[in-house]
Amino acid sequence: MRTLDLYIIRKFLGTFFFTLILLIFIVVIFDISERIDDFLRTKPPLIAIIVDYYFNFIPYFINLFSYLLTFIAVIFFTSKMASNSEIIAILASGISFRRLLLPYIVSALILAFLSFLLANFIIPYTNQGMFAFEKKYIKDPREFNDMNIHRQISPGTFIYLENFNNKTKSGWKFTIEKFEKRELIYKLKAERLDWDSVHQHWIISSFYERKLNGLNESIRKGSKLDTLLPLIPADFTEDIEEVKIMNYFVLREHIKKKELRGDPDVMKYKVKGYSRLSDPFATLILTLIGVAVSSRKVRGGIGLHLGLGLALTFLYILFMQVSTVFATFGNLQPLIAVWIPNIIFGVIAFVLLRLAPK
Repeated sequence: MRTLDLYIIRKFLGTFFFTLILLIFIVVIFDISERIDDFLRTKPPLIAIIVDYYFNFIPYFINLFSYLLTFIAVIFFTSKMASNSEIIAILASGISFRRLLLPYIVSALILAFLSFLLANFIIPYTNQGMFAFEKKYIKDPREFNDMNIHRQISPGTFIYLENFNNKTKSGWKFTIEKFEKRELIYKLKAERLDWDSVHQHWIISSFYERKLNGLNESIRKGSKLDTLLPLIPADFTEDIEEVKIMNYFVLREHIKKKELRGDPDVMKYKVKGYSRLSDPFATLILTLIGVAVSSRKVRGGIGLHLGLGLALTFLYILFMQVSTVFATFGNLQPLIAVWIPNIIFGVIAFVLLRLAPK
């Protein structure tokens, strides 16, 4: 059986990587046609386009299409084996269908592990180079458009800003409140908040300060106050791509920081974090579905298998997108949302394997 195992693994991985190379060439050509105007306008060096952009661009799309390409690879070579009666010969020789699945599972686990490494460690690193190139030659993805900012900057300490300007590093209508055992012990209100980049601290203008200690209260007013806060201007800058440059451990720490501050977009980061763990399992599930669908010899051949398989795959991807939207903008827990598609299609894979020819 070892010879047959190696045969199936070579077929699986060989078909996957061959299809992947062809697809990457197509994606790069389409991206060049889309970016050509930007390249001609900013005139980046050719070596920067190749090394800083496209070498860092490719890993992201490898991981993006890996689940679909895994399924296509399984469908393609397994259907060909079925049409050549190889599956029938294997089963007729006394090898069980469950044992036949072993090389498929081994190959799927290899690809799932590669997907995990790409999503959590390799792509965040390569994205840094790609985004640095885009920021320099194409666009700057950093922006901030929020109004009425509420943040918890440390346990029991909350701030409010009506607005913050990234360019001037200034905020208006600033308030800071400190609570101890749910009782207010300190409050400061100011008309303006400015960042002193030379001395690396904040300058508060036109402030009104209250300190409370039981029934005792002290009030102070002033025109200017230099203060240190556990904040920097970058904390008010929303980088729409920042999650893509965070590895697994950095993303976990960032989520904890956002939970402490009470950021409303923390759900988006939680979904991304859980997805990086759950998505690799899609490789294994789609592999099992592909084997179950394509191992039967039918008159329609590869075309029928491929059509049915792609329908299930796109339905799977649709479920993944819908569930993440419910988690991001609804009340569905992120952990549950990202695992629902795997659970549902894991059950479908189990049923299809039970119905597969033995």
